Amino acid sequence: MSDIKKAVLAYSGGLDTSVILKWLQDTYQCEVVTFTADLGQGEELEPAREKAKKFGVSEIYIDDLREEFVRDFVFPMFRANTVYEGEYLLGTSIARPLIAKRLIEIANETQADAISHGATGKGNDQVRFELGAYALNPNIKIIAPWREWDLLSREKLLSYAEKHGIPVEMKHKQGGSPYSMDANLLHISYEGRHLEDPAAEAEEDMWRWTVSPEKAPDAAEYLDLEFRNGDIVALNGKTMKAHEILAELNRLGGKHGVGRLDLVENRYVGMKSRGCYETPGGTIILKAHRAIESITLDREVAHLKDDLMPRYASLIYNGYWWSPERLALQTLIDHTQATVNGWVRVKLYKGNVIVVGRDSKTDSLFDSTIATFEDDKGAYDQKDAGGFIKLNALRMRIAANLHNRKK
Repeated sequence: MSDIKKAVLAYSGGLDTSVILKWLQDTYQCEVVTFTADLGQGEELEPAREKAKKFGVSEIYIDDLREEFVRDFVFPMFRANTVYEGEYLLGTSIARPLIAKRLIEIANETQADAISHGATGKGNDQVRFELGAYALNPNIKIIAPWREWDLLSREKLLSYAEKHGIPVEMKHKQGGSPYSMDANLLHISYEGRHLEDPAAEAEEDMWRWTVSPEKAPDAAEYLDLEFRNGDIVALNGKTMKAHEILAELNRLGGKHGVGRLDLVENRYVGMKSRGCYETPGGTIILKAHRAIESITLDREVAHLKDDLMPRYASLIYNGYWWSPERLALQTLIDHTQATVNGWVRVKLYKGNVIVVGRDSKTDSLFDSTIATFEDDKGAYDQKDAGGFIKLNALRMRIAANLHNRKK
């Protein structure tokens, strides 16, 4: 008999977690509390409640976390211009620390002994969920079914679901297992099926948020984004909540084919994995944020941020959101954002985000009297460049002279 009497399950109502719910009840003979996070995945969540009720769950949490997700996780990440391995905007990674936080909160509220999740033993999410959980409650017990059971394929899961009367939606219309998908307000991801062949092009009907660039409108669309302390606070002159801004940017970006990505990434557990992603709003934000920083950040501060960004991205990707080093980096990054205020104008066209204007009335470091190609009336003494060049060339001239003497 297990010593676990109650477990909180991160529950989406999809194939994996629906099977896990029944498996936990049968294997651990424990009470299960379900937690479903509304992170803006765009799907009706009430069916998850009905599924949970069907299997006798009495404590069911369905929490609207959209604003907290964007305001406290997505926006802080984008203040650092965060990109993993040069391309991935970390849409899945950044949602996991919030889910871990809420799992621990619910475990405390319900006096549960353990938490459980549906991340596979091959993936990164098991690391992100569990590192976050242990950081917030070092004594919590964690049940990871994919590391315990023998249901190690999508087909076996479907067979188990059928045997136990578990309804499963989202079967691919061509038959077979569904894609492994994850969606929130920042992105939607696809893995599995023929995407496991990195040479195979993704099916066009797989994409849900974006049109193909070929089918995007022939007319460009302009957006004005207002920044305050590094975060977008208004779109086209309208002040909005953080999650509303991201949702609207997703809609507009998707309409113009912005934000598709086909990526083979290096997973934390050591393997390479191919996934496809749609991140239209995040793609726009990242481009616009760099544009406003270009006129409001000191050169060396901007370069320092660029040096730190890959480390920061790896911390998020590898599940260290709640670590002391990520929190320390965030303090530094947020300090740099005090002057990142102003507006950016972008043009959306055929899958592209093109910056066409930027300005800051209060914090711009751009001085047109110095940068001009016309008469600067003595604002900049061009003769100064000669001494600067000679001083910086001195070490190379000494080395070259030494090399020449050795010939």
